[in-house]
Amino acid sequence: MEQFRGFPAKMQFTSVPNLFFSSLLPQISDITELKTTLHILWVLYHKRGYPRFITYREILSNTSLMSSFREGERAPDEVLRQALEMATKRGTILHIVLDRDGAPEDIYFLNTKSDRQVMAKIQNGELILSGLKAEAQTDIETEELPDIFTLYEQNIGMLTPMIAEELGEAEKLYPVTWVKAAIKEAVALNKRNWRYIAKILERWSAEGRSDGTYQRDSKTDPDKYIKGKYGHMVRR
Repeated sequence: MEQFRGFPAKMQFTSVPNLFFSSLLPQISDITELKTTLHILWVLYHKRGYPRFITYREILSNTSLMSSFREGERAPDEVLRQALEMATKRGTILHIVLDRDGAPEDIYFLNTKSDRQVMAKIQNGELILSGLKAEAQTDIETEELPDIFTLYEQNIGMLTPMIAEELGEAEKLYPVTWVKAAIKEAVALNKRNWRYIAKILERWSAEGRSDGTYQRDSKTDPDKYIKGKYGHMVRR
C-alpha cells in the first residue's frame, strides 16, 4: 500500500452535514456504503444549478471510487449497486428512475426537505429534468416546503439541517417577503452565505428597509425582534 503523503498547505474543502457524523456514521458498518455516501456528498456539494443530483453513470465513471471496489470477488458495478441500495434504504439518499431516450436512468438526490419536494414535482410532471422523463414511481411522503427554503437552495447553496433551522427561525421573526428580499440582495452583492442574509434582516428590523418598509409597518409583532434569537443584535 502506497503511503499517503499528507495534506498540502492550500487545498479545497467539502462541507459535510454535522448530522452525518452524529446520526449516520455510527450506523454505517459497510465500507462500500460509506465510500459511496461520501462520494455522493462530495459531488453534490461541488455541483451548481438546480436541482442538484447525481446519476448512476456519473458514479460509475469515477475511476478512483470504482477501483476501490475491485478487491473482492464481485464485479465493481455490482458492489456499487448494493452500496447505493443500502444508502437508499438507510434514508441517506433518494432514488428515482427516469427515462433517457428509451433507457432507464438512475438518479440520486440527497435526502433533504427540498429534494423530497423536487422528487414529488418530477413524479407529478411539474418539473422536467433536461433529457429525462419520469416513469411510474412509488409515492414519496413529502411535506410542504416554504418558498424561502427553495429560494435559498436555488441561489445560495445546499440546505443543511442547520441552515434549514436558521431559515425556519427567520421566517418566524421576519415577514416572508423580507427573507426573500434579503436572499435576493445577498445574491446581487455576491455574498452567498446565511450570515450575510441574517445581517441584512437584522439591519432592516432595526433601521427599516430602503424601500420605505419599516418594522412598525409589518404585521409581525415588533417585540419578536427583541425577544427572538437575534434580539441581542437588534436596536429599537
